[in-house]
Amino acid sequence: MLLLIQIWFSQDCKSQGFVKRYINSLINDTSDISRPQFLIYPTLAYSPETSWEIGLSSLYVYYASRDTTNRLSEVSGFTFFTLENQYGLWFDHALYSDQSKWFFLGRLRFQSFPLKYYGIGMDSSPDYLALVDANQVLIKERVLRKVKNNLFVGLELDFQRLGGVNFESSSEAPDFELPVGSEGSTNFGIGAGIVYDNRHNVLNVRHGFFSELGYLKYFEGISSFEFNSVISDTRIYRPVGQQNVFAAQLLGQFNTGDIPFNQLALMGGDSMMRGYYSGRFRDNNQLASQIEMRFLPLPLGFSERIGAVAFAGVATVFPDFSNLNLDKIVWSAGAGLRFLLFPKKDIYTRLDYALTQEGSGFYIFIGEAF
Repeated sequence: MLLLIQIWFSQDCKSQGFVKRYINSLINDTSDISRPQFLIYPTLAYSPETSWEIGLSSLYVYYASRDTTNRLSEVSGFTFFTLENQYGLWFDHALYSDQSKWFFLGRLRFQSFPLKYYGIGMDSSPDYLALVDANQVLIKERVLRKVKNNLFVGLELDFQRLGGVNFESSSEAPDFELPVGSEGSTNFGIGAGIVYDNRHNVLNVRHGFFSELGYLKYFEGISSFEFNSVISDTRIYRPVGQQNVFAAQLLGQFNTGDIPFNQLALMGGDSMMRGYYSGRFRDNNQLASQIEMRFLPLPLGFSERIGAVAFAGVATVFPDFSNLNLDKIVWSAGAGLRFLLFPKKDIYTRLDYALTQEGSGFYIFIGEAF
């Protein structure tokens, strides 16, 4: 559709109204590269968690002080309604101050859903045990200060509230014990993080390295449950030729204590282990890795705005390291198309299709999966 719009504008650009000028500025990226850009657009998508999803998305990107030597900051918003009676409002951001002295990385989630609960561990059945109806508020923020070159340290905060929780057992499910947190919970975690980040464009990294190590403590008295969480996330990006990029990610999440089911390590989703239902497998700990080959754009010559990717990943969840079983690793693999939305800022929109041992899923988003 975007290509058809581009052809239409190339044929008739003399008498443009506001809407046509707006779309033309997006498709042809007519703005000054240093100027902030704001995009709002309707979305129609499908994923294993939501079925068909209708929504409205927005993206705001800018360079601090309009200096293009600074890193590209981005704020993305998403409001949605799905055929599974889910609805919500999401905001994600990665903000860099001038000269990257400060780095703010976080996400906000306000949503109501039924989601499928499969149980805990890698031996859980592919047939879900219950639909969990609940309202969720999630606010996670890192406030980081540059201490040397690309090294940042700072404060990490995490607030999660799950209310109105109701487990509706599947008619075919056997009797099962309700997990910790099944009546809802409010948990507030405080901790510290260290991040190395030399990426220039977080939505499409062509060369760079990112590594985060974060610790959060959820204290009794200000949280329903007392537990600890450690996150390790390392990503590497290397150019292959002039246009292609090889990307890899290693993710670890390690929890100890009295952990509510919604804050266990959840496998699946639109970023890591695409194709698996988010939370299809969950446990105290998770190890996951993925690689991706990006062709941005495709070396076909007919369009400089069409790209493609191929990706694969493996992951497992486990209760503790004494019970880590590498024979229980699952895989995910797939491919996707890309359309260069903002040529001057090198930002693509993605359509990914993933296959797993249990099924498939496809996803539409702006920016790469990682």
